[in-house]
Amino acid sequence: MNVIIKYIFKPVANFLLSPVKRSILLVCILALLALAEFLYLGLARRTFVFYTLNEGIIIVEDRMLKHAQSREDDIIRYVEETLLGPVSPDLLPLFPSGTRLISLMYRDGVVFANLTPDAAMPPAEGGITIENFRTLYASILRNFSYVSDIRFFIDGNIVYSDEFRQKDTQDVTIDFKREVEI
Repeated sequence: MNVIIKYIFKPVANFLLSPVKRSILLVCILALLALAEFLYLGLARRTFVFYTLNEGIIIVEDRMLKHAQSREDDIIRYVEETLLGPVSPDLLPLFPSGTRLISLMYRDGVVFANLTPDAAMPPAEGGITIENFRTLYASILRNFSYVSDIRFFIDGNIVYSDEFRQKDTQDVTIDFKREVEI
């Protein structure tokens, strides 16, 4: 018993006497607990792009979303979160508040997203519908590297079929250089 006290408890007690060492130990324990929780929950960092109310500048919101069972479910969750709008009150939603995702299918790198008819209208706060679709298009490509193209449908009818091609997304992603992180 004396050996245990002499070689284990005494050095630990001496280590914990120092407030700096004790603080470092607590920070390390908290970091390990946070990492364990992060790994257990299976979260993924996703970026959401919205515009400011006054200047129309691109703002990026980072959110942690839970990984789904499939790639398709991940994209569905992302589009639904985008349709809900920004968390910050001084940002514009991309689509009117009534817009919902009817269906989404992911096949061979292509996403087919069918939205409700509300998506055809600009949000009440302002915005240009085609630019909002461009922003959603570029955001999906940015967050999901395995997606090569997105086709949008409104109530089953294809929209902007010629607007979104790979050459056009180069212009849209350049705008991300102006982004401000929240």
